[in-house]
Amino acid sequence: MLRFLLVRIASAIPILFILSVVTFAIIQAPPGDYADYIRSQLINQGGASYAQAEAQAQAYRVEHGLDKPLVVQYVNWIGGIVTRGDFGYSMFYNKPVADVVGERLPRTLLLALVCHLFASVLGIGFGIWAATRQYSWIDSLLSGISFLGMTVPRFLMALIIVYLLVFQLNVTEIGSFFSPQYGGAPWSWAKFVDLVHHVWPVVAIATFGGLAYNMRVMRGNLLDTLNAQYVETAKAKGLSGGAVVMRHAVPNALHPLVMYQGVVLPYMLTGEIETAIIFALPTVGPAIVGSMAVGDVYVTATFMMVLSATLIVGNIIADMLLALLDPRVRQYGGA
Repeated sequence: MLRFLLVRIASAIPILFILSVVTFAIIQAPPGDYADYIRSQLINQGGASYAQAEAQAQAYRVEHGLDKPLVVQYVNWIGGIVTRGDFGYSMFYNKPVADVVGERLPRTLLLALVCHLFASVLGIGFGIWAATRQYSWIDSLLSGISFLGMTVPRFLMALIIVYLLVFQLNVTEIGSFFSPQYGGAPWSWAKFVDLVHHVWPVVAIATFGGLAYNMRVMRGNLLDTLNAQYVETAKAKGLSGGAVVMRHAVPNALHPLVMYQGVVLPYMLTGEIETAIIFALPTVGPAIVGSMAVGDVYVTATFMMVLSATLIVGNIIADMLLALLDPRVRQYGGA
């Protein structure tokens, strides 16, 4: 098993390197940089002339290495990461990129993992419920919910909820994790309830999409498994219907869902990102959009690399789980 894990990690390193090159190049492809943002701010808000603003913008480029070729900028960035763990300096947030990531990534991952837990438990449970009641009204209702969850854009659901909260229910605290009185307070049950009160729309929307996928896949796989010969044999031996489903059919129907875990974390992250942008929560999503808007390239590139790394880590975890469940994966996967 250790060899299996080492092989997966070794194969992931060149993929991550290629992703870093492609990500950095794509981010730098649009014209303009953070110095252009500084120039526009000096002209629009500082009252400077174009020549004065351009001179200061050029001086800023030279000071921060933005005037160097793209290849040199990439080598400096990736070299700092590999040798010193330095992800660069955020020009917009005026702090190291590692600090920006450290502030926003943990809360984003926590939200994504909570969404994943709810989506997995509810989706698998509803999928089993629908499959064991095929063609009933319960199956039709759950299938309709699954269809909506997989087709309705998450940003649209977020906009609808924002409209209902702000314009119909007169909710004013949008765009924060806590109410003002709980911002710096120690953790308590009241503070936790306040946190849930602020983040439930993000959790609900991101969970809905994952729940729909889990439910659809679980229902289809379980229906196929229930028609397998070994299930019919278990029924012929006199086992109860619940025992046949839970002990024999469900474990074998879970294999595709285990593979889905390889992409579920970045999927949940993107779901959280979309809704967090609408709700303006201080997580990864608004940071990516804000840094791209002003040309803060190192923040954008680092966050995109983090999302790529989560996809790779998720696939490694899925491979490990499959190797534990199925000896054939260990045999042919190099374990």
